[in-house]
Amino acid sequence: MRPESRSITPLPDLRFSAPAEYARALRKAHEATVSGTPNPHLSPSLLKSWQRSLALGINPDQHRPVHRHEVSEARSLSAGHRLAAVMPALSQLLADETATGRHLLIVTDHEGEVLWRVGSKQALKLADSLEFVEGADWSESGVGTNAISEALVTGLPAQLFSAEHLVRTHHDWACTASPIRDPLTGEVVGVLDVSGPFESVTPDSLRLVRCGVRLAEELLKSAAPPVSTGGRTGEAEGLAAGGRSESSARSQLTLQLLGDAPSAALDGGNRRPLTLRRAEILALLASRTQGWSADELAYEIHGDSGTAAAIRTEMHRIRSILGSVVEANPYRFSSTVRVVTDASLVAGHLRDGRVAEAFAAYRAKLLNRSSTLAVGFMRDELNEAVGASIRASGDARLMLQWCTSDMGSSDTAAAATAAALMGPEDPRCQLVSARMERVDRELRA
Repeated sequence: MRPESRSITPLPDLRFSAPAEYARALRKAHEATVSGTPNPHLSPSLLKSWQRSLALGINPDQHRPVHRHEVSEARSLSAGHRLAAVMPALSQLLADETATGRHLLIVTDHEGEVLWRVGSKQALKLADSLEFVEGADWSESGVGTNAISEALVTGLPAQLFSAEHLVRTHHDWACTASPIRDPLTGEVVGVLDVSGPFESVTPDSLRLVRCGVRLAEELLKSAAPPVSTGGRTGEAEGLAAGGRSESSARSQLTLQLLGDAPSAALDGGNRRPLTLRRAEILALLASRTQGWSADELAYEIHGDSGTAAAIRTEMHRIRSILGSVVEANPYRFSSTVRVVTDASLVAGHLRDGRVAEAFAAYRAKLLNRSSTLAVGFMRDELNEAVGASIRASGDARLMLQWCTSDMGSSDTAAAATAAALMGPEDPRCQLVSARMERVDRELRA
């Protein structure tokens, strides 16, 4: 299976350009299929999910989800769940609690039980009508085919639109979901979902959900306890064995990935320039502890035309430049190498609440010239995390600096917040206002 989101149906995809027309086409296909005449335009994977759901007793006419816990019990359970630590960041990135907000941020546990809902009163009320509440089981066996269940079944991001849901009462909704994995073991610890009326889905919905998952997994990584051996930490073991900690004995690979001139240095030596392709590979390796297969990397870097042989060739060239820093099967950084990237330093400052230091270290976007989708997700994730942290800092001067940087030049929310704090007549706001007006004109053109 390619490590990409699943396309649910091969019908002409009008979900963004003509959502109402697309929903009507899907409903016709749904009616025909549920009535016993499978529509040939529906994908086999969707039909299999519907068949599994029907076999589990899901009623497409009116089915309510199974409730594993009462709402109050589920909220109590969520407080002790390990994903509770990432909810503030996810809410800041993805939730819309304004009066006009239409979508919901949903986070479930590893079995699909809803633990958190964040959204406007209007969106929450609509969800209540479907019993899309804390404690409800949104797995395939709990409520039938939906984006959360698809993410759990396939282990991949999924987006379901209107009548791609089996249950008819869900046909006014669009849902985008992706598993959240333990960054050390790769096990699914929950599912992140964004749901709302089908007209609210945008081409960015999947990208934003994947950004949210990457942010959650990065925060989980930073919160992971040190590995223990025989009751002692790895550092204590190293000191007992030879007087030096393991971290001090390892080589350090420093990667410069921000901007358009990537480079690498080993143990403080001369910086070696990297081609964009090798920098993309190293950035992906740095993003996932459990490693990547050659096929996965080939797809992420080259798309459908990628081959494992091309990745092996690049790995050979990386080793010829940097030595044995990468292990194979799967490809991952060697345990003898400590990897530090300029992007990870920015993320570390953010995790520790040092927003000004994070901005100072964030001199450019991640691999500016890369058009690789996976790198683009990481680039957007880091940029949004920095921007969100600056907006939440309450520091108007920092917000103005952000808005006049290349990275924050389109952040109209930060500009508006700064103007509210300083007053729109403050001379320091004029340059930012002019720049935002230019950005607005370019978007309207």
